[in-house]
Amino acid sequence: MAAAELAVPALPNSGGAGAPSGTVPVLFCFSVFARPSSVPHGAGYELLIQKFLSLYGDQIDMHRKFVVQLFAEEWGQYVDLPKGFAVSERCKVRLVPLQIQLTTLGNLTPSSTVFFCCDMQERFRPAIKYFGDIISVGQRLLQGARMLGIPVIVTEQYPKGLGSTVQEIDLTGVKLVLPKTKFSMVVPEVEAALAEIPGVRSVVLFGVETHVCIQQTALELVGRGIEVHIVADATSSRSMMDRMFALERLARTGIIVTTSEAVLLQLVADKDHPKFKEIQNLIKACAPESGLLSKV
Repeated sequence: MAAAELAVPALPNSGGAGAPSGTVPVLFCFSVFARPSSVPHGAGYELLIQKFLSLYGDQIDMHRKFVVQLFAEEWGQYVDLPKGFAVSERCKVRLVPLQIQLTTLGNLTPSSTVFFCCDMQERFRPAIKYFGDIISVGQRLLQGARMLGIPVIVTEQYPKGLGSTVQEIDLTGVKLVLPKTKFSMVVPEVEAALAEIPGVRSVVLFGVETHVCIQQTALELVGRGIEVHIVADATSSRSMMDRMFALERLARTGIIVTTSEAVLLQLVADKDHPKFKEIQNLIKACAPESGLLSKV
């Protein structure tokens, strides 16, 4: 039986003393450390990963893959976190690095890459810094994706209130356009779409806002072992302060902060690539710097 299918017994609940109301006490273990904390009742894999990052972020090597394990009294040892697990009672979990490191860090290939276009919607137009530039570069990336046959997933944050994706963004041929209310793009429908694409290793992520939906999406994807490339000249926020601090934070966690031209040329990799001329024509005019150079 696979570890994820093991029946894990209910763990004794000692009442949750010291934990805020509505939360469950959890002992988070990593390496030689063990730190007590709490999570909301019903918290699943994503929230556990976020808690590990908040407790041990400066010690976790984001260039590696990890597995979350739960201590099972029945077995007297840790077992892999069961599928669909939700915290309901006091428990102990640990984050275990796999022995194999990601030797392909930063390498993009069309066959293992998906583009994520996040919330490029009409109501954001007057609020987001350099939104016109972000739209221009985002459209360039989507054109490149079509040329190279790369799947594209698009989300729209509460479109009833914030409108649909701006008309300048051509969604021809995208795999999925999905409304959402969660800030992160990692929702069940997106996970299902990813599961349909064989061999996905990297996500190229762009859109708005850098410090909210982009940041939360990136952290969730990294927690699932997917390498994330954030296109700095195709993502922005309502304030440059939030935008720049988010990019800096994400880079420090091992997420790759890059540019649209770097992504497109890395995907073709060779002047003899059959699509090189098309990509070359696409990037012939330099992408707008959208305020990035003023902050360097």
